[in-house]
Amino acid sequence: MENTKDLAFDTFCKLLLHTFISQTEHTSRAERKRRDSFGMFDGYDSCSEDTSSSSSSDESEEEVAPLPSSLPIIKNNGQVYTYPDGKSGMATCEMCGMVGVRDAFYSKTKRFCSVSCSRSYSSNSKKASILARLQGKPPTKKAKVLQKQPLVAKLAAYAQYQATLQNQAKTKAAVPVEGFSWGNYINSNSFTAAPVTCFKHAPMGTCWGDISEGVRVEVPNTDCSLPTKVFWIAGIVKLAGYNALLRYEGFENDSSLDFWCNVCGSDIHPVGWCATSGKPLVPPRTIQHKYTNWKAFLVKRLTGAKTLPPDFSQKVSESMQYPFKTSMRVEVVDKTHLCRTRVAVVESVIGGRLRLVYEESEDKTDDFWCHMYSPLIHHIGWSRSIGHRFKRSDITKKQDGHFDAPPHLFMKVKEVDAAGEWFKEGMKLEAIDPLNLSAICVATIRKVLADGYLMIGIDGSEAADGSDWFCYHATSPSIFPVGFCEINMIELTPPRGYTKLPFKWFDYLRETDSIAAPVKLFNKEVPNHGFHVGMKLEAVDLMEPRLVCVATVTRIIHRLLRIHFDGWEDEYDQWVDCESPDLYPVGWCQLTGYQLQPPAPQSSRDSQSSSSKQKKKAKSQQYKGHKKMTSLQLKEELLDGEEYSFLQGASDQESNGSASYYIKQEP
Repeated sequence: MENTKDLAFDTFCKLLLHTFISQTEHTSRAERKRRDSFGMFDGYDSCSEDTSSSSSSDESEEEVAPLPSSLPIIKNNGQVYTYPDGKSGMATCEMCGMVGVRDAFYSKTKRFCSVSCSRSYSSNSKKASILARLQGKPPTKKAKVLQKQPLVAKLAAYAQYQATLQNQAKTKAAVPVEGFSWGNYINSNSFTAAPVTCFKHAPMGTCWGDISEGVRVEVPNTDCSLPTKVFWIAGIVKLAGYNALLRYEGFENDSSLDFWCNVCGSDIHPVGWCATSGKPLVPPRTIQHKYTNWKAFLVKRLTGAKTLPPDFSQKVSESMQYPFKTSMRVEVVDKTHLCRTRVAVVESVIGGRLRLVYEESEDKTDDFWCHMYSPLIHHIGWSRSIGHRFKRSDITKKQDGHFDAPPHLFMKVKEVDAAGEWFKEGMKLEAIDPLNLSAICVATIRKVLADGYLMIGIDGSEAADGSDWFCYHATSPSIFPVGFCEINMIELTPPRGYTKLPFKWFDYLRETDSIAAPVKLFNKEVPNHGFHVGMKLEAVDLMEPRLVCVATVTRIIHRLLRIHFDGWEDEYDQWVDCESPDLYPVGWCQLTGYQLQPPAPQSSRDSQSSSSKQKKKAKSQQYKGHKKMTSLQLKEELLDGEEYSFLQGASDQESNGSASYYIKQEP
């Protein structure tokens, strides 16, 4: 997407002057003629603060009070007329119901107030049909329908507005969280949020452009007592993900009416949108007295400023179209036996997240949530092609309406060359425990599959039948060479029951007669991700993947992020890759209609602290469960320098870009 659009002086003269409304004294006829000679008002509709024009699509259906005669109405031909008093010489537009001076109306018959109304008249029968449906009765004579001009215009616009809302419901639905507001949360604690550009998989993640503080937009004016929806220009004061703190133009350093709004929402538009859409620009009531010439003020403030690209809303809509559809069949990890996959059916798609129902679930309650780019889902036939375990379904044939998802929809993994030196069964490494994502553990390669996939087991905690082995690709950012935790000062979880503490890799390899997986086989790529410690975001709780929670980045080690769920104990933290599709910008839930889980209240925190110790003791007796509470308190010590030396690593830093952080063995 092109960068935000620079606004030139001449553009504002044409786009703003004809939409601006000022409660001033009537301009003299000579002055009106002088203004009209520049053609600034040609081809545009405007209305005063109290007009009942249909230009505002979501007005109330009730009749509005008559306009004060002192309030001007700027018509298409550039001349200003006051609201009629019912005397002769007045006319009513047969299309929109606007009443004005007859001589100012369009066409010889003076039936329409503007060219647009004249052209739209041919579709009036359609609008009459809409009115009839809304009223629950068929229309009779066209003239009879046209007698209630303001109501007709409102009902027709309302019907169109409802249709638009239905079309946008899937992409722009908002799910408010009772008692929680990202804006208040960020303001009260002076938090910063990760920028949208950190999330390439999220809507607008790759085409956000240079939207930043200072960008001007047109938004609804809430500081107004008018019955119609009017707009005013605001500037972005602060960005937090998709959310922006806005301040109306004219308030200068006054933050009393600042408000938060989702930039990708339907109420934010680039400057100039009101002009092209026939919407009125009205200054907020609080500051109406500050300037006598608001037009000159806007031209001065907006010359050289930036706004959203004109196709911004279209880009938002396009970025929220998802290729996965309901009833598609996929292979997904079996949440009860991590070593195998099962067939599941897409039940719903929200913001790219899929609710998958296992095919054998009759009541559709046995489900699993993941993102469409998750490494946990694959096309039908994937397990057989690489030699992965697969649970065959008792259903012998596809149910009606179900169909296999095309293979090209799934996230592609990097191709690897396993012809030369490659991973072998029995090699040791370090890996994020899939059942306790807060821990990086001592692990072993249990099986080498095709296409670079590996079956990994956590030492000391494996089931006899291997049912808790987990499949990682060789390029996965969740597996690390021996010594990774040591060099980066991360607590390494030793095998359960291992008594020689502190744990030392050299001793362990010798005792188990094992070798470490070669460092060169691991993924060393570190992207310039843009995350910083302390940034806020919305993150999936991967132990309960249906939940998206308020979260914070607490540690950064190259491409590895430590995600803390606000309001919860540190033992619930999770290690996540910087490019994980389970991380989202602030405001993602509101934009997509997904439910956001707010920080835990203080009462929950107290109960956590009192029960966490009991949970940790209980979990030490068993490994499997939805959320392990193991949190071994081991002191970190460097390995003996006689056997190993380490390259300089990064810890708790914003490490963007490639870096050497693996150990090398002395010759």
